[in-house]
Amino acid sequence: QVQLVESGGGLVQPGGSLRLSCVASGRILSINGMSWYRQGPGKERELVATITSGGRTNYADSVKGRFTISRDSAKTTLYLQMNSLKPEDTRVYYCSFSNIYGANYWGQGTQVTVSS
Repeated sequence: QVQLVESGGGLVQPGGSLRLSCVASGRILSINGMSWYRQGPGKERELVATITSGGRTNYADSVKGRFTISRDSAKTTLYLQMNSLKPEDTRVYYCSFSNIYGANYWGQGTQVTVSS
């Protein structure tokens, strides 16, 4: 059974940095996308960044130039480097892996709080 486990969240001051990690246990066949989403209280989950199997990346406008998504070559670990964090980045962050068969796998989420 596939599980995704996020880590790296926490409390950081505005302007600070955090690096989120998402490790997959179990084998996911034919991954075609790995993404980070975030969700705040009473808000819809929003896409933050995506990296395709070919390494192409895409970012939400609100994080461009501040966040960097990356993965390991085995496609078992996904990262999100977050710099210049702002209070409005405070959310629960989720990782998601998808494959060519239409399956989507989600982690349990990790809280990121940006506050002085």
